[in-house]
Amino acid sequence: MNITHKLKITGTLNLKSGLHIGSSKENVQIGGVDSPIIRRKDNNQPYIPGSSLKGKIRCLLEQKRGVALGGHDEINKLFGFTDDKHVSKLIVRDSYLSEQSVEVFNKKNTNTDLPYSEVKFENTIDRFKGSARGGGLRQIERVPAGAVFKLEFIINVWSDTDEKDLKDMLMEGVELLNNDYLGGSGTRGYGHVEIVMD
Repeated sequence: MNITHKLKITGTLNLKSGLHIGSSKENVQIGGVDSPIIRRKDNNQPYIPGSSLKGKIRCLLEQKRGVALGGHDEINKLFGFTDDKHVSKLIVRDSYLSEQSVEVFNKKNTNTDLPYSEVKFENTIDRFKGSARGGGLRQIERVPAGAVFKLEFIINVWSDTDEKDLKDMLMEGVELLNNDYLGGSGTRGYGHVEIVMD
């Protein structure tokens, strides 16, 4: 068996609601947000790790098929599985802001609380009393709705696999994600995305 060719698939990920993919709080200063987003080290812009995107798509495909993690041969053919010695055929690149989004964020009249992001205040609710708990107010950093990220997927097509089957599975996962959420707090409205392929 050998790799016959590589299939490159590109597109965009458009935020329909604020996105929170968390980062370490090690460098947060006094007065900073409670839950910061992940950012690039070179230019401080937010990005979407390929691991977050790949893991979410795989998880949704497994949920649809009603299988335990790593328990589906069809999914393993694309995503790989260490215990089964399946090599991953899918590469998901980190997704960076589009040039147009960077331009919009850099305008002086942009309504952001921090560079490239907004801060959402949330309360912790006591479900028995139906009221906010004391000291429960927290600050969640999000990339605002309207931001656009560039996507790139690479499928390594091996001699023993069918290119169409692999691509169809990826597209199925993308469609599932469009109707689900990415990142944290999705059941509270965060992370609604629309992926559009070129």
